[in-house]
This record gives sequence, C-alpha cells and structure tokens, in this order.
Amino acid sequence: SRGGGGSTTPDYGEKRLPQALIIGVKKGGTRALLEAIRAHPDVRAVGTEPHFFDRNYEKGLEWYRNVMPKTLDGQITMEKTPSYFVTNEAPRRIHSMAKDTKLIVVVRNPVTRAISDYTQTLSKKPEIPTFEVLAFKNRTLGLIDASWSAIRIGIYALHLENWLQYFPLSQILFVSGERLITDPAGEMAKVQDFLGLKRIVTEKHFYFNKTKGFPCLKKPEDSSAPRCLGKSKGRTHPKIDPDVIHRLRKFYKPFNVMFYQMTGQDFQWEQEESDK
Repeated sequence: SRGGGGSTTPDYGEKRLPQALIIGVKKGGTRALLEAIRAHPDVRAVGTEPHFFDRNYEKGLEWYRNVMPKTLDGQITMEKTPSYFVTNEAPRRIHSMAKDTKLIVVVRNPVTRAISDYTQTLSKKPEIPTFEVLAFKNRTLGLIDASWSAIRIGIYALHLENWLQYFPLSQILFVSGERLITDPAGEMAKVQDFLGLKRIVTEKHFYFNKTKGFPCLKKPEDSSAPRCLGKSKGRTHPKIDPDVIHRLRKFYKPFNVMFYQMTGQDFQWEQEESDK
C-alpha cells in the first residue's frame, strides 16, 4: 500500500469493510461507547455515522469501504449508526455483507430514552408540540402513540426479533446505557472481550465529570485536556407530568420483560423505577 507523509494518522494499511458495528440505539449512549472503544489501539472507527445500511445502500459496498479508515492486520474496523437497529432492511443487508459481523447495541431505559430523543428534537425545532401531546393517541384513555419514533425505538423486543432472523444472539452484544455511565470500565471490559481485544481501555481511562453528570475519557497522553462529549450531550430534559411517565412505564413493561427474556439479560429498568 502507498506510503504516507508525516501526518499523525498513518497512511499505511488498507481500507476494510467493518467487522463490527454499533447498530443502536439512538440516545442510548452510542457516541460515548464509540469514543471509549476508539481509545483502544487495535480499533479504528469512523467518527461520523455513514448510514450505509439505511440511507446510502444504493451507493454500494465499495463506497462504504472507502468511508472506512485504513487499518493494519489485526486491527478492527468499526462504525456506528444507531438507526440501523430500527431499520427493517439492515439485518439482511449486513448479513449479506458478512454474516459473521459483530453487532453492538447500547440500550437504555426506554422511557428516559424517549424523553432524551424528544429533548434533542426540541433543541432543533422549538416549535414542536409538548412531549405529552406527541406521546398519546388519546390522552383521556391514556393510549400511547407507538407510531411516534421516540416511543417506537424503545420497543426493543420488536426490533430485536428482526435481527434474530439473521444473526445468532452470540453475535450481538447488549451494552447497558446506564452502566456505561455508572461503571464505564466494567461495560468496556465486556465490549473488548466481545470484540476479542485485550482489555486495554480500563478505569484509568475515565474520570467522572460532575458538571456533566457522566464519565469523560482521559486522553491517553494524560497531559492534554480530557475528551468529554460535546455540548449536545447531557442536555437538561424538560419536566414531564409524572402521570405520563407512569403510563409510559406501564406501556413499556411487557416489552422490556420480553426483551430481558430474549437477551437473557435483566437491565433492571423496572427495578430502577420502583426505587424512585
């Protein structure tokens, strides 16, 4: 391969299709996970979301390969596009690229995820209706509008079913968005094991940022400023009527239980609620 100049990103190695993908979920903690795994020397990842398997598929695999960073033998190429998890065609398309692709899904309590999703939209379109208005088909009857994407994304069991038609559970890692905040090193250990990497990203890579309320990544050189996620992360959520929260919890509960059964993992979203 062509030799490179003296730039900091080495221009050797070759572009390869990704062997691992972070496929979801939106507002679950995928950016935090990507930044943390990129601290590993054997991982090269695209910073921006390529959206290949949902929006750019007609551009073809060569286009997709070209978007990837160059890697050396033994390095893993990765990308993250959280909308893949809820895209019907994505499992089939990824499977036809490489059926042994490893998939990572960051999941988070669907109620807080929905509110976070709404908060993000609100910051871009302040004129949208309130969360309550969008969440209900019929407020009086308490009927939740499951077609609203902020709510639909959190019905994880529904989306997972689609993936399990193409991939065995052993090829999918579910990362807890909550634990990524409370115990980033613990979750990262699982991620590195799953990817077959040495556990290099550990406690010493993180410190807790009190203002933001979540962990930040220390730069490996230790001298320079730590990498915290941008201003768009950790936005303050609008106040939501407790009754709306209660109804949403009731709505999600059966789906959550089903998801726990399908994955063999209890994310304790119900427990968490009863503690509050």
